[in-house]
Amino acid sequence: MTDLTADEARRIILRAQGFLGARSRSGGVRGMLRRVGAVQLDTISVLARSHELVAYARLGAIGRAAAERAYWHDPAQAFEYWCHAACILPLEHWPLYAFRRRAYRERRYRWHEVPPTIDKILEQVRQDGPITTTDIGGAKNGGPWWDWSDAKISIEYLLDIGEVVCTRRIGWRRVYDLAERAVPRELLDREMTDAEGVAALTAIAGRSLGVATRADLVDFTRVRGGYAELLDDALESGAAGLVPVRVSGWPASRSRRGTAGDGAANAWADPAAMESEPRGRHRTTLLSPFDSLIWERARAERVFGLNHRLEAYVPKHKRVHGYFAMPVLAGGRIVGRVDPAREGSVLVARQVGFEPGLRPAAAVEAMRDALWEAASWVGCTSVRVERVTSPEHEGPLRAALAAQAEPPDGPA
Repeated sequence: MTDLTADEARRIILRAQGFLGARSRSGGVRGMLRRVGAVQLDTISVLARSHELVAYARLGAIGRAAAERAYWHDPAQAFEYWCHAACILPLEHWPLYAFRRRAYRERRYRWHEVPPTIDKILEQVRQDGPITTTDIGGAKNGGPWWDWSDAKISIEYLLDIGEVVCTRRIGWRRVYDLAERAVPRELLDREMTDAEGVAALTAIAGRSLGVATRADLVDFTRVRGGYAELLDDALESGAAGLVPVRVSGWPASRSRRGTAGDGAANAWADPAAMESEPRGRHRTTLLSPFDSLIWERARAERVFGLNHRLEAYVPKHKRVHGYFAMPVLAGGRIVGRVDPAREGSVLVARQVGFEPGLRPAAAVEAMRDALWEAASWVGCTSVRVERVTSPEHEGPLRAALAAQAEPPDGPA
């Protein structure tokens, strides 16, 4: 069994996620998607939507339109389904999720009872697809956001069970088509048992995360009950292709058999990720709160000492860091947080905070670079800081931004 320091584990994680070394960022958006395995979707859009921010964080100031085309290419290169949450997934992963599609079919329920319109909607997709919810009568009944129309419930259930698939969007609207038209036949015909699917998905989670606890792997795959037991089987039998490691400072492992002793492995790692020492240039960038590097709070705190919570749904007077506070990654560390907004051609940092224990000059420089690169990416020509939470950083940051009064020539 391999012993890793917390710092060694952190660097392996950064390389696996595409934040350390140029080679880990090859292949553009599609290469990035295959490395991270799943890119979470969310409706919130501040500087950009989260799936765009995830690509930007790793690849730099690529064009937003180019990123969208890479995700929603025709013919399909990716599809939307349920992994860690609603995610964009590489199309070749379609067979892995058969266990989840079967489970939805057996339950015939997720958030709503399945209405009798399901066969009618499926036939409409067959005849008229690709279609959006507008084409089948709209998504809402007129009440709250969860008050879906029967047509919306039907089309989403058909997506859950794999009869239809979403492989592109128009604006923020899903475009649905028959899976048999959008997914290549070799993928449709590939049969995987529940155990095979969970094992393969666990392997993808392990490669994406680099080093992960069992809880991290469960969070990535969102398996429960008997499927979580299949994940344990895949780890213990070697079917997931991950190896046990012991990371100093990480908590003792927990599995279906309880808590292991102090000398036991407390994490799992991708063996290929440990074959060479992570080297290269670190990215300096803003991170979406939904980025897989930090999307799980316990893992973010364990790896980076980051206690972060999305405050978009917190009452304004109770927010600490801001509506959509984005952690700032620099030198492989989280150096601060920014709550961004945009006013015309101005990127506005409504609130800037710095993490404790860092050299002020280096942290300020990283914050300046992250703000300017983000501004350039979204087409802003100036940066305005409204509030800095730490007095010792405020003056130096404002001076640094004033001294660099235009976007830098290249990515940080």
